[in-house]
Amino acid sequence: MIDTPEHWTVRHFSQANPSGPGCDSVPALLRRLADTIEALGPVEIQDLVLHEEMTEHGSWRSGTVYYHLPEDD
Repeated sequence: MIDTPEHWTVRHFSQANPSGPGCDSVPALLRRLADTIEALGPVEIQDLVLHEEMTEHGSWRSGTVYYHLPEDD
């Protein structure tokens, strides 16, 4: 029998490109997310989800990163 937890807990943060021209840049968003991940220190990334919202400037990109810290184990 597998012992499974009653619930799952995961940390997360979301970021978007600044609104306006260039808000559709996936490379800029990935750099922004990578900088934040590096600033967190040693983390285990569980998932990364990219989102798209339509605005007057076109697609506005954002991302959500789900992660665990070493002490979360």
